[in-house]
Amino acid sequence: MVAANEIREHMEVRAADGGHVGTVDHMEGDSRIKLTRRDSEDGQHHLIPLDWVDHVDAHVHLNKDAEEVRRQWSTMN
Repeated sequence: MVAANEIREHMEVRAADGGHVGTVDHMEGDSRIKLTRRDSEDGQHHLIPLDWVDHVDAHVHLNKDAEEVRRQWSTMN
């Protein structure tokens, strides 16, 4: 499992299919990644669970495709 401290502000988040799903705003606690709203189509922050992260290098790589991520992420104003 990926550790929360591996994820840094402004890292690009990519889905398993290579699609861009957002940019890290910050970690929300130890278990959720908050994405920036400026990068979001609807102008809102979205949260994704750390469990969806496959690995981290220069980017955060998820284990779900972009469509599935957008269907299942949490939204916050």
